[in-house]
Order: sequence, then structure tokens, then C-alpha cells
Amino acid sequence: MPKALPVIDISGAVCCPPVARGEMTTAEALEAALRLKALADPVRVRMVSVLLQHDPAGARNLDLAERLHLSDATISHHLGVLSRAGLVHRERQGGTTVYRVNRGPLGDLARVIDPACC
Repeated sequence: MPKALPVIDISGAVCCPPVARGEMTTAEALEAALRLKALADPVRVRMVSVLLQHDPAGARNLDLAERLHLSDATISHHLGVLSRAGLVHRERQGGTTVYRVNRGPLGDLARVIDPACC
């Protein structure tokens, strides 16, 4: 039987110290791993890349679906994962939703891996 991971809120600010600072606690490692897991998919990495190209205006589901040649349902699923991890922000604009990369949390996550980054 697979081991269930605890449910924690990873949508807030990244609060893990850099890996190079010293040994992380179990909780800190879990938080970093859950956020990294949100990016550990080729589709989501491509989505972040596309969203960064659309910055600061953002992109709609349809824009991403056309660009990545994926269904709207697939795009919605992956955007949900990125959003729950705090890496993507959703904003309603009229009858559509626009998505943007949250650069702060993305940069914070990069600095968890390499404190000299960014």
C-alpha cells in the first residue's frame, strides 16, 4: 500500500531555507518537495515557459491549449496543480480566466535549491 503524504498548504509564501544552508527539517523538505513536484511534469514546465512569454498580460486556457496542442481539460488540470502550489495566479477578466506566473514564489523556490540564484 502506498504511503500517503500529509496534506499541507503550499499555496502561501515559500518559507523553506536553502538546501545549502544546512540540513532541512522533515517539514521543510516536505514543503519544498511538494512545490517541486508541481513542476515535475513536462507539460507544467512548458506551461510555465509559455506563461512567462505572455508576461505580464497572462494567458487564457484556450491560448495554452492551442499553443501546447492539449485539450482544455488537460490544461485546466495542470493549471490547477500549479495554482495550488502557489506558482500560478488566476484572475477573472469578464467571462474568462487569465493565468500568470507568480514570479515571487517561483524565484523563492529556485533560491531554496541554490541560494546564489536570481
